[in-house]
Amino acid sequence: MTPPLSEQPPDWTEPGAHPVVPGVHRIPLPVPVPGLHAVNVYVIDDPSGPVVVDSGWAFPDARTALDEALGLLGLTAGDVSQFLVTHAHIDHYSQALKLREAFGTRVRVGRGEEPSIKAFNAADRSRRQIELLRRCGAPDLAAEIAALDRGGERSIADPLPDAWLDDGERVALTARDLDVFATPGHTRGHVVLRDAAAGLLFAGDHVLPHISPSIGLEPEPEASPLRSYLDSLRLVRDLPDTLLLPAHGGVTASVHTRVDELLAHHEARLDAAAAQVRAGNTTALEVARAMPWTRRRRALDDLDPFSRMLAVLEIGAHLDVLTEQRILDAAESGGVRTYAVRA
Repeated sequence: MTPPLSEQPPDWTEPGAHPVVPGVHRIPLPVPVPGLHAVNVYVIDDPSGPVVVDSGWAFPDARTALDEALGLLGLTAGDVSQFLVTHAHIDHYSQALKLREAFGTRVRVGRGEEPSIKAFNAADRSRRQIELLRRCGAPDLAAEIAALDRGGERSIADPLPDAWLDDGERVALTARDLDVFATPGHTRGHVVLRDAAAGLLFAGDHVLPHISPSIGLEPEPEASPLRSYLDSLRLVRDLPDTLLLPAHGGVTASVHTRVDELLAHHEARLDAAAAQVRAGNTTALEVARAMPWTRRRRALDDLDPFSRMLAVLEIGAHLDVLTEQRILDAAESGGVRTYAVRA
């Protein structure tokens, strides 16, 4: 049985420090990407100093919102004893690094993030996504993303954390224990933090209440991020149910309910992708163009370049899983991967 959840505001992005359960508050912080809305950070009371799960995007509005919300709790950013970061995406990780510069705050993140973190300030941070888009049969989109990447911000002086979070580790705070579970997929080093005694899962982007997270969007993704993501969902599903404390969206009463929905969603996407190959589409780009996108069921070419990249790479990941499942065959020629139904 999951613990009782404090009443939450109807709009999960409403600024403030919202109680979740005794000793835990949710603070939504703005992000400079309109479609993303906000990112939640969670403040855990602890006699040795508050511990914060995730940190937000390092830009002025997020820092102001964090300072104001901490002030409601009688705290300042300098009071935070450590940041435990679920993964190294900029909206989760970068503000922790900036606050470390200011206050010396300890920062920890999953060990599997090391390859991508080392590329944090690289001039060609999207190199691998560009390569994958070409493999998906989308060279024009790859060129668009390459042009956007050249204008990206590279402003973190030292992107490495103070220490890593390891799968199976127990982070022993004064008042509670947090068990670390590696949940690769969204990124190769993504972790969730589970407070078994309190019935809480700090889920980062692994389990989101309204959307399915992107897969493998990082400088150094693994070979089959969707396979890892589905395995990671099943790992969390096998644990006793808890409250879901996501990075984007409101807190909900059941991790299991949402995991079941996500697994069903990806099963349906796998079936739909296979059906498009049966209909004669042979590359990830062709399959993506044949499928509707977003809740508004928009055509692929009506999306912005970044969203088109996510869509095409998602389909590529689904087609690769179908190949691993021996439902499809794959072949490469001229750097483009094509798919056919296995005879």
